[in-house]
Amino acid sequence: MNRLSGVFQFLLGFFLGIVLLVGGTASLAYVVFSRMNANPEKPTFAEEKAPETKPVGQQATKTQPVEEVVAKESVITEDLPDGAYRAKVTWSTGLSLRSQPASDAQRIGGVEYNSELIILQTSADGGWQQVRLPGSQQEGWVKAGNVAKIDE
Repeated sequence: MNRLSGVFQFLLGFFLGIVLLVGGTASLAYVVFSRMNANPEKPTFAEEKAPETKPVGQQATKTQPVEEVVAKESVITEDLPDGAYRAKVTWSTGLSLRSQPASDAQRIGGVEYNSELIILQTSADGGWQQVRLPGSQQEGWVKAGNVAKIDE
């Protein structure tokens, strides 16, 4: 009888251990996958935070917040330079407006998804486009391939 009790305890402990192991793994997998399914927070760029004070010797460049830079769906009546055309941003998270045609160039603003731009020219390598924001004289560079020409 005592021997039967020992075997029963062993089997019960073994199966209980397996159940706890499988249950813990399933719970952990549920937590991990549910967090992966959620949309990430919108990134906050340094240019959108409060302005930093710079030493007197450095020349400060003023950047406008993204909301002030681009007016959504505005009616544009300005004349275009030769070779320029209107386009809309097709990249779902918008585009960064850079001071030079390079990924590591200073970010001087941004353009929201579906906003209108004026494409002035394309870089020699075809990887960047110089743009002007309608209704302002602000110009910069955006990565090529993220806009679609507007047929007028």
